[in-house]
Amino acid sequence: MQEETIQVFSKSPEETFHLGALLGREAAGGEVVGLSGPLGAGKTEFVKGLAKGLDVTDAYVSSPTFILVHPHEGRLPLYHIDLYRLEKEDDAAGIGLEEYLEGDGVAAVEWVERGLRFLPEERLMISLHYREGNRRELIFTASGARYLRWIEPVKKNFQWKEIPRNG
Repeated sequence: MQEETIQVFSKSPEETFHLGALLGREAAGGEVVGLSGPLGAGKTEFVKGLAKGLDVTDAYVSSPTFILVHPHEGRLPLYHIDLYRLEKEDDAAGIGLEEYLEGDGVAAVEWVERGLRFLPEERLMISLHYREGNRRELIFTASGARYLRWIEPVKKNFQWKEIPRNG
């Protein structure tokens, strides 16, 4: 399977939001994006942008920490999934993730490492890391041809650097 990993820097929460919005506008349905990183790294801000790009019109998009899955209606459904409260990966088995991950919308999974085995092999993984000030480093790993195409707008609109597979 084709895979590409790129590094992008966001200078502000607004840029992190814009990155998500770019991908939301390009989504066709059935996409899965896994998000990892420490608290406050920008995962939810990215999902808010994704929602904007999907034309989500319902109220405020926030971290669904207490309910695990929060669906939003837009041009395509957005399934905002937060696995923070799960203690181990097996805990994700009983919450019906497959319904959202194999659905017709876009599934955005925060704290993805707590349910990684449930994700399809073809997917977009984004790891967010703190840098100085409001800057964030985002590492995008696109697995599969559709995800390689999906990150093209990011590569066209942001400075990026490819990260070799073994490094």
